[in-house]
Amino acid sequence: MANKNNRVKTTNDLDLKDRLVAINRVTKVTKGGRTFTFAAIVVVGNENGIVGWGLGKANEVQAAIAKGVEAAKKNLIEVPVHKGTIPHEQAAKFGGSRVILKPASTGTGVKAGGAMRAVLESVGISDVLAKSKGSSNPHNLVKATIAALGEMRSPARVAQHRGVSVEKVFKG
Repeated sequence: MANKNNRVKTTNDLDLKDRLVAINRVTKVTKGGRTFTFAAIVVVGNENGIVGWGLGKANEVQAAIAKGVEAAKKNLIEVPVHKGTIPHEQAAKFGGSRVILKPASTGTGVKAGGAMRAVLESVGISDVLAKSKGSSNPHNLVKATIAALGEMRSPARVAQHRGVSVEKVFKG
């Protein structure tokens, strides 16, 4: 289903749900007056380890959202979710935004702000501690969060790489 860098090859049998993260009205001043267009950043996921983001631009809000969803479906990655949380701590940076994701115990919930929350809930993570530093631009936050999730390694992959059992990975 996913290749070496966690990219998902097919979207046929996935039940993807979309979430609108941000919508931006862009104004272009022309000789004939002002022209308004819309840019929408959208996150899609199946709430079971698959997530992607997309940017859509159009003259109407609904068209921009639809284009964003289509772009997100072409940009899916697979994320290891272990017992409703992430397997290990991970940090990432995109542009001026920095994000830090930490695993949390059951019942903690998603402790994250707007754009990060949309990505984490779309993946299907129910317990995580997240912190964003630097720029709060939703575009950069979404991209940094996806980058952090894309670098995650599953416990099975870590065990295989080390040549030990999965139980030994968690014992330390």
